[in-house]
Amino acid sequence: MWADYDNRRTITTLKGVVQYRLRIRRCADPSCGRYHQPYRPEAEGSLALPGHEFGLDVLGLIGSLRYGEHRSVPEIHEALQRRGVVLCERTVTNLLDRYDELVALSVTDRDRIAGITAKAGRVILAIDGLQPDVGHEVLWVVRDCLSGEILLARSLLSASVKDLSSLLEEVKALLSVPIDGVISDGQHAIRQAVSAMLPGVPHQLCHFHYLREAALPIYNADRHAKKELKKLVRGVRPLERAMEGLEGPDADAVRAYCAAVRSALTDDGRPPLEASGLKLHERLSLISGSLRRVAKKGGSARASGA
Repeated sequence: MWADYDNRRTITTLKGVVQYRLRIRRCADPSCGRYHQPYRPEAEGSLALPGHEFGLDVLGLIGSLRYGEHRSVPEIHEALQRRGVVLCERTVTNLLDRYDELVALSVTDRDRIAGITAKAGRVILAIDGLQPDVGHEVLWVVRDCLSGEILLARSLLSASVKDLSSLLEEVKALLSVPIDGVISDGQHAIRQAVSAMLPGVPHQLCHFHYLREAALPIYNADRHAKKELKKLVRGVRPLERAMEGLEGPDADAVRAYCAAVRSALTDDGRPPLEASGLKLHERLSLISGSLRRVAKKGGSARASGA
């Protein structure tokens, strides 16, 4: 095909706004089935989606911030602006929709899913929903626990039994192997949907949620202990104010100890695997031990009093 004319396309990327010159080719043979039909450069598909002004790198970053770091739309918008990408919040929402469509398209490839699930000859489904913003759509993800592959991803407006049943029905249609089990966080709607669409298939809590429920009494006791520990270190702010404008090793030492206490108070654990109360007790014990050693060595009275 002969080069017929050029088009110009402006695309906003993470590296800036770029204008591309696209050489369009058309066949000049009247007997050809593609006579005078434009043929665009193949490399254009790696830059942006058809008809879109933002590059695939921007689209990928938006998806990563949303589902990898659980950022809200305003937070994503702010992060993009810091990187020099000029767009409005509504555009972020639209690009998120395009990202969800691309994910759904990639994970519903029947040939790919058939090749993955055929190795084990069965699947154990894990189903969970992610809602970065309250009141927004929930991204539901269905994964095969045996292969670790995502089988289906859909954004739903609600978590009703009807919607989740349709989700499971779609998964069943994609699979050519039996479903031997389901793992979830035990939501009532998920239980009803699994019971309706997968009768007789075992359904259990995932290990994390099971452990969290089992550790609930310990978590409550640990949280109460942390609350009591915080009462013992409420004098940090007055000490910091007393050091304002002062210079020297004594003032630096007091400020360092105050910063250590503040860090210990704000560094929470992740229950049930980490107890924040025990973590705070350990941090404060280390700080207290350091102060005792300073006092024993004849250190600053002001620092030891901190």
